[in-house]
Amino acid sequence: MNVAQRLEQALIPLVGGELPVHLTAWDGSTAGPDSAPHVVLNSPQVLRRLLWHPGELGAAQAYVTGELDILGDVDAALTQVWKVARERSLSSVRPTPSTVASLLRTARELGALGLPATPPASQAQIKGRLHSLARDRLSISHHYDLSNEFYSLILDPHMAYSSGYWTSEEPGFTLEDAQRAKLDLVCRKVGLDKPDLRFLDVGCGWGSLSLHAAEAYGARVTGVTIAAEQKKFIDERIRERGLEDRVEIRLQDYREVVSTSSTTGAGSTTGGYDAVASIEMGEHVGQANYPTYVEVLRRNVRPGGRVLIQQMSRRGRHSGGGPFIESFIAPDMHMRPVGETVALIEDGGLEVRDVHGLREHYVRTVAAWIDAFESNQDRVVELVGAEVARVWRLYLVGGAMAFRDGRMGVDQILAVRPDHAGHSGMPWVRDW
Repeated sequence: MNVAQRLEQALIPLVGGELPVHLTAWDGSTAGPDSAPHVVLNSPQVLRRLLWHPGELGAAQAYVTGELDILGDVDAALTQVWKVARERSLSSVRPTPSTVASLLRTARELGALGLPATPPASQAQIKGRLHSLARDRLSISHHYDLSNEFYSLILDPHMAYSSGYWTSEEPGFTLEDAQRAKLDLVCRKVGLDKPDLRFLDVGCGWGSLSLHAAEAYGARVTGVTIAAEQKKFIDERIRERGLEDRVEIRLQDYREVVSTSSTTGAGSTTGGYDAVASIEMGEHVGQANYPTYVEVLRRNVRPGGRVLIQQMSRRGRHSGGGPFIESFIAPDMHMRPVGETVALIEDGGLEVRDVHGLREHYVRTVAAWIDAFESNQDRVVELVGAEVARVWRLYLVGGAMAFRDGRMGVDQILAVRPDHAGHSGMPWVRDW
């Protein structure tokens, strides 16, 4: 019996029937339906990784190192595997002792038993107390400090690394248009309707919102980030556009933001900003710190001022996005159903006025990122290496699937800090 046939025989009890993929083993033998997505095992190391890390993490480790390959469309292959797993309820399957014994025997015969394989170099190795200032900087740096040129190959010219807002189905409506529409939407929602309003952008990324609020709306903007490469990039754009008197970017943790308070005619001290926004950063603060995050947003906005949070949501047991995301992309991330986030925001003293679901918009946004990634594949590999490029292909494809299939969502949550009399200052009729 060849390698592929032996693997098929060992795996059938675990997958509840025929293999969901067409398998080629390292000896050139094959098994599984010819019409199924084609997966190639280039080394017995794949089995060792799966024995020590069954499921998603072991498979991801093998894929990013090139020990496992997917021929053809990665999305189609992963979609087929998810479909079979769902139809056969494989998440509830628990291997019997005889199945485990058979797997171990096969692994031993194929030379796959041994100590755990070394983790891929691209896998995050973050140490320290969870969500301490130092650990959060390491976690963010792991993902965001690859290089500004790398991100420029994938993102639109605004360098907006968050869901766009697709207001047109026309083929000529581009990702850049969708991101501009999103930036306009945020500025309108928070009420930047006249120049010189003070605006705080918490987790400002590469400055897309900070720069747009200053240029298009005349706001006076403070942006904060803990990614050094991002600050370097934004500061250069500020100089290029002559916005030094309107935009200040601080290399600062959100917990270190101190309001530049102002005094009203009555002599009371208020938050120093007319409006605050935080775009897809709340996922990174952690469950325990979320009340602190909300309090930072609340205390920095004046009474009657608005706060907009754009944030991803997720149900299920993997609040961080799953073993692959948590290990390779965003260590320590925490997501929850949007209703739970709304409750935390309201518990923090803000009044939620609108929740705007944008899940389908993220599907189109990630699709555009994938197109850009594939078009610039050679340069991506030159910048970050083949392994990190494979990490990103898996990340982008998996993210698009998660939003498409409803396992994840993204929402704009608009809130207001009521004044002492309970007035929100919100318009009676929305124009966004």
